[in-house]
Amino acid sequence: MTNPTSTTTTPAPRAGRREWTALGVLMLPLLLVSMDVSVLYFAIPAISADLEPSGTQQLWIFDIYAFVLAGLLMTMGSLGDRIGRRRLLLAGAAAFGAASVVAAYANSAETLIAARAVLGVGGATLLPSTMALIRTMFTDPGQRAKAIGLWSGVMTAGIALGSVMSGVLVEYFWWGSVFLVNLPAMALLLVLGPVLLPESRDPAPGRFDWASVPLSMAAVLPVIYGLKEIPSEGWHTEYVVPVAVGLLFAALFVRRQRTADSPMISPALFRGPGFAPAVVLNLVSSFGMMGSAFFTTQYLQSVLGRSALEAALWALLPSVPIGMAAPLATSLVQKGVERAHVVTAGFATAAAGYALLALAGTDSMGLVLVACGVLASGIVMVISQMTDLAMGAAPAERAGSASSLLETGAEFGGALGMAVLGSIGTAVYRHEMPSSAPAPARETLGGALAVADRVPGLATAAREAFTSGMQGAAVAGAVVLAGAAVAAPVALRRIRVR
Repeated sequence: MTNPTSTTTTPAPRAGRREWTALGVLMLPLLLVSMDVSVLYFAIPAISADLEPSGTQQLWIFDIYAFVLAGLLMTMGSLGDRIGRRRLLLAGAAAFGAASVVAAYANSAETLIAARAVLGVGGATLLPSTMALIRTMFTDPGQRAKAIGLWSGVMTAGIALGSVMSGVLVEYFWWGSVFLVNLPAMALLLVLGPVLLPESRDPAPGRFDWASVPLSMAAVLPVIYGLKEIPSEGWHTEYVVPVAVGLLFAALFVRRQRTADSPMISPALFRGPGFAPAVVLNLVSSFGMMGSAFFTTQYLQSVLGRSALEAALWALLPSVPIGMAAPLATSLVQKGVERAHVVTAGFATAAAGYALLALAGTDSMGLVLVACGVLASGIVMVISQMTDLAMGAAPAERAGSASSLLETGAEFGGALGMAVLGSIGTAVYRHEMPSSAPAPARETLGGALAVADRVPGLATAAREAFTSGMQGAAVAGAVVLAGAAVAAPVALRRIRVR
């Protein structure tokens, strides 16, 4: 893999056993950070019985981790470029480990919420730092592509594994064990990181732009919050207004980056060959991934009647093809296939997954699992290639900022996918439900099942209506991803990096 736009003919030094061993060490905390997004799925009933949180507190126990993580990604990526990615990574690992202990032994809902917030801070340091260090350790384009493919696969697998590990641990131990599993990996990173990981930073970073920190958080958090609530609650003012406010702060943040002497996110990043298209196409891929997850988890549990643990275990099956998708995409590019063609194939594959999902009935577990595997495999192909393209286009001294932009874009894309496709599915569900059904049943499938024992035939009608909503959302998702498959070659037509 060579970049014809480069003016040097000297091959980049190849990574050896030390670098690949270091990559293995980096994968463990990365896996745990991604798992923490879903690790409370099975633990929350035990937590509720023990700590007795209010409804609002329970929501914050779930959500504070993802909110803090998304809000601080850009700040931590830029900070790592300035003070050193390894230093920030190790500090984040220490904070993540300490917060895991506090969370495991929390004796109140407030303590657990605070610990989850610190876990989000630690996660925000770990994600961009791991990718930036990969960019530093693997300067050979081919090796970097393989490493990034592994990174993408671990990130995707972690979210799926989190819920399953939670169910197993809560089955045999107490709920705090879902946090204590973080400790061995973080301890290993703290011991081996200083030995195996090279320190890297921007040699001339300029002053840190503190004013951009609140602007970035004000841009990200309201949008993520609003988009997260819209699928289940509807396009109400209390959720639309935060999105609008966040977009206003996003405009102010962009203006600050263009005018500041030493911006948090340098606008020069977007002048790198392929960086801007990579961020946008990565956002679209996250749109597709999270949009489907909104329906398939509910389908397995509420439509098919599987227990939460059964549903999580069945959901592991699509992980088999997902694990092969990124290496396949990397291999194709290294064998001479144009990256744009591979990305187009990935989006087309994902669109086919949505098309299969649109064919599902109320008793189609096999078809739904196949659809999820096809969809996610296509998405991972795109994510691995767009991450490699973006990190290859970004200067090494700004690798942390580049990684944080990709991750923040992915957070936006996932929230947008849940909002748009979730709203479509909810609208179809409400249209399909009989007008004579109780009000809670016309709102959500969960509401219908809660009162189904009092209304004959209601459960069947609700399951059919939800499946119709999933079909409608799947058609919309297929259209979006098919459009991305058409747009990708145009967006990447001038990018000659293989």
